[in-house]
Amino acid sequence: MGKLKVVVTRDPRMFARHAGGFLTSRPVEHNVLATVLATLERSEGESGPLFAWVESGEHGEVSAALRTPPRCLLASTMSARSAQALMKLLAVDPQLPGVNGPQPAASYLAAAWRHCTGGVVEPDMSQGVYRLSHMNEPRHQPGGHARPARRDDRDLLVEWYGAFQHKVGDRGRDLESHVDRRLDNGELLVWEDGRVVCLVGAFPPVARVVRLAPVYTPVDSRRHGYAGALVAEVSRRALATDAEECMLYTDLSNPTSNSIYQSVGYRRSSDARQYFFRR
Repeated sequence: MGKLKVVVTRDPRMFARHAGGFLTSRPVEHNVLATVLATLERSEGESGPLFAWVESGEHGEVSAALRTPPRCLLASTMSARSAQALMKLLAVDPQLPGVNGPQPAASYLAAAWRHCTGGVVEPDMSQGVYRLSHMNEPRHQPGGHARPARRDDRDLLVEWYGAFQHKVGDRGRDLESHVDRRLDNGELLVWEDGRVVCLVGAFPPVARVVRLAPVYTPVDSRRHGYAGALVAEVSRRALATDAEECMLYTDLSNPTSNSIYQSVGYRRSSDARQYFFRR
């Protein structure tokens, strides 16, 4: 069994040179990690991002992870052995709040952290990774229409983002600057039916795969078909460009949202998991 080399850096460009090709070789499983990396390469103001990768001398295998404090570690696919080697270096950080990534890599990393620290691992949301290459038209078309989000939607979108992030257990994001950036980039669409009733975002493509996030409908506007119609419209627009596929994450404990995505053609391809750490 070959020796593993673990490298930790603060330089996103160095990380991209060594791990970027591996991330884009599996653009569905690694979409979040690759999207965050692309954003960090363009930005100057992020607070101390940390990048790490593992190289196998025997097979040339690469595994990768990054963290933007105070948020959880984002992980790529990796073996249990790579997870153990990586966590030996990262577990020394007492502020590491948890890990998020594809299964079984997330579970491997959580187990390695527990072994290194003796702390408690708290499982959080189990997610399904859904992908789409051919879209079905929604069975029900609600009233209203889709449109790009505008500046005068900003306050509402920040409120909805906060509710969405709380629901999925995402901690530490500056919501206002994040919404501003996505508005400036034209990445947010809303459904309007007398008023704005639903939000869907679409990130720039990674290796011709577009990730939809967030998908959010406030409680008083649910069960009218808005989310299905807007997800279909955003997916249609993405596939009409040079994207080959769309993908999104779902809460596996919510059968309603999972059925909505399946109705327009999304199919579950893998799973992901988040764990929180407590010393």
